[in-house]
Amino acid sequence: MANFQTDLTQGSVSKNLIRFSLPFLLSNIIQALYSVADMLIVGWFRGDEAISGVSLGSQVTMLVTNLVIGFTVGGTVLISQYFGAKKHKDVNEAIGTLFTMLIAASVLLTAIFVFLAKPLLNLLRTPPESFDEAHSYLIICLCGTIFIFGYNAVSSILRGLGDSKSPFWFVLIACVSNIGLDFLFVGALGRSADGAALATVIAQGISLVLSIIWLIKKGFSFDFKLKSFIPKGDKLLLIFKLGFPSSIQNTISSISFMLMTALANNYGGVDASTAIGVVGKFNSFAILPALAMSSSVSSMAGQNIGAGYYDRAKKTMWIAIRIAFCISAAIFALVQIFPGFIIRIFTDTPKVIELGIDYMRAFAFDYLFVAFFFCFNGLIIASGHTTFSLINGITCSILLRMPVAWLLGYACDLGMFGIGAGAPAATVGSILLCGWFIFTGRWKSNRLGIAENSLNEG
Repeated sequence: MANFQTDLTQGSVSKNLIRFSLPFLLSNIIQALYSVADMLIVGWFRGDEAISGVSLGSQVTMLVTNLVIGFTVGGTVLISQYFGAKKHKDVNEAIGTLFTMLIAASVLLTAIFVFLAKPLLNLLRTPPESFDEAHSYLIICLCGTIFIFGYNAVSSILRGLGDSKSPFWFVLIACVSNIGLDFLFVGALGRSADGAALATVIAQGISLVLSIIWLIKKGFSFDFKLKSFIPKGDKLLLIFKLGFPSSIQNTISSISFMLMTALANNYGGVDASTAIGVVGKFNSFAILPALAMSSSVSSMAGQNIGAGYYDRAKKTMWIAIRIAFCISAAIFALVQIFPGFIIRIFTDTPKVIELGIDYMRAFAFDYLFVAFFFCFNGLIIASGHTTFSLINGITCSILLRMPVAWLLGYACDLGMFGIGAGAPAATVGSILLCGWFIFTGRWKSNRLGIAENSLNEG
């Protein structure tokens, strides 16, 4: 497995961080690109109702994905700390346990959310004009959940081992396949949102199968034999202990954004729904630098915490914040200057553009804050304190994001601008809580008991 391992506890922190984060950033950009491709191509060929359908169906799909993404985060942290502590047998046992756990979860969640599909779309106040589009998109994507979970499992394992390059190639395969299939199903064959969903599911399946074949041929230490998938009780408990709080946090966050969408749908119908969908797709690009840095901090700091290098872990976080903030500030300026141009890439409907500009101008303030929050949270998760991260996420989602969106959007009659302001308000609250947790030193407690020594200098 030597080809897949990178020891991130040695060498220059800055160079390691940049080297590790760049492939991760490119992977996220490509992943966001093929998500945007669904909406763009559907919009070009089928109009605003289809855009709204893809947007709303995607939100429910993201809810399902976020239920399990937390466990892949737990897997990354556990594997990175075992690797940093040189416990290679435990690394392989954690890999097998994570795979089995995610396969079981994908089957269970697919069954549950297929049953709940229509009630959830009703909860989102899905406009009647786009309901059928959203439902068909959602059902098809749910049937491909196992491919989404499988790809995330492979990626989280490799990143825990210090390899961010291989996941880049896997997601590139999915992106190219997805765009080609979008033009086939939606353009040539005349399908609508359901065609975009089919393209996404097939592309993810191709990527997962090829990635596993590639890993086996390259001599990955996990042998993919049936006996190796037997879960180990202690590893399952640790992944659950780490992953469950992150999973709940991600889910609560997704639900709060879904409720913001419901507020917007109630405010402006299909035009508002389309506007939120367009801004949401742009946002999936805009937060990528901060997200890439956060995930890089989790992997790098996880290895260093496993080895006992706490100061090195914290230094990683500060360097990541500086890099992420510089890029995010430039994106914020771009949005404030050219919001209409960005929205017109997706649609030329005047009302959608008007509502989208209001929403985007307010939401964009979030880009100035996520660099701090994501990187703070990356260190906290790497140290194993996912329960604090959960409490923080729930508190800010429930007490800030939704109340501020309702208060400014409806009570103060600021409309879409007020609804959009809910996102940065929640992030500011999260920064304050995370900052307190880090600066008081509580993150340094050996949460998982994996670190074999403590080489902290101060």
